Amino acid sequence: MASRSGKGGGSRRVDIPSTGRTETRRGSKPKSAAAKKPKKAFKKSSRRKDSRKKRGSLLGVFVKGAVLAAIWGGVSLGGVIGWYAIDLPDIDRLSAATRRPSITLLDRAGGVIATFGDLYGRPIQTDEMPQTLIEAVLATEDRRFFGHFGIDVIGLARAMWVNLKSGRIVQGGSTITQQIAKNLFLTPERTIRRKIQESMLSLWLERRFTKAQLLAIYLNRVYLGAGTYGVEAASAKYFNKSTRDLSLYESALIAGLLKAPSRFAPTRNPELSEQRTAQILANMVAAGYLTPAQMKNAKQAMPKLKFSKAPPRSTRYFVDWVLPRISGYIGGADHDLVVATTLDRTLQKNAETNLVELAEKEGLQADARQAALIALSPEGAIRAMVGGR
Repeated sequence: MASRSGKGGGSRRVDIPSTGRTETRRGSKPKSAAAKKPKKAFKKSSRRKDSRKKRGSLLGVFVKGAVLAAIWGGVSLGGVIGWYAIDLPDIDRLSAATRRPSITLLDRAGGVIATFGDLYGRPIQTDEMPQTLIEAVLATEDRRFFGHFGIDVIGLARAMWVNLKSGRIVQGGSTITQQIAKNLFLTPERTIRRKIQESMLSLWLERRFTKAQLLAIYLNRVYLGAGTYGVEAASAKYFNKSTRDLSLYESALIAGLLKAPSRFAPTRNPELSEQRTAQILANMVAAGYLTPAQMKNAKQAMPKLKFSKAPPRSTRYFVDWVLPRISGYIGGADHDLVVATTLDRTLQKNAETNLVELAEKEGLQADARQAALIALSPEGAIRAMVGGR
């Protein structure tokens, strides 16, 4: 770079060697690497803060969403429960259940001619039942009865898994409490609505009654085949004894009726009943209530079942005549009835025999195809009645 100076117009050239440095403005400071590093650190710190803010905001959104979902879920669940609870049956029906009364007709001497309608036994408590009966029922129907709250989640999951593997319904997940709700309060239809109501009633029953009370309600109301309801009626029907006197094998037989009373009733299918009873005894072994030796001894001590014979065919004429007239004397009965009649079984048998002989001899000669007979006492009481011979 050159500059000129001088007086009187003279000039002088002075060369200044270049230093290669850049001239800076007055008051400014040169930028260095050290000055740039804090700016980068500041940027990194800002990014961390922004990241934390984003994470915090996302967490807040998630928490708020979860809270709102829980609130609305609770509201929705309450609405569903309220909707299905609107038409729940009256729970007082448990203590005031209605049923069709049975009618037992007796002859003149007090013998049973026939029994019609449902047979209910005397309600008994669990402490009046043999322990073997309770164990047989629990081993077969609800092994976790004393541990669940009305719904057996483990049993339900197990039943679903078994049914999925088999491709058909093999096991059910209903507890004894659910069976009470279904049998005493609800219709047999299979819908989601009925299943929800069944679960709601089961939870209520568990809160209202003790386990012993629920078991007694179940065993006193359940249908056990041959027109019998309750273990006391079934014990009298099948074994002619009280429930408290049942043997191990007899207890297992009654417990086996719970699944399909009509199918496994010994009065209808003795062989199936025996097979089912053997399965119940095996269930008791699996549940830890019996040893294999006790099961073997119970099978060897199987009682010979003797059932009362059906009334003679000839008495059906008298029965058909008397049944419609009972309501005219007593009105609408809500309890079991025992009706003493004037029928004489000896005269009835003689009338049946004599009428058959008469129809086969004199009847054929007179071309008479039908005959009837009514024997009356001097007071007008019916002693024998035969018709349609």
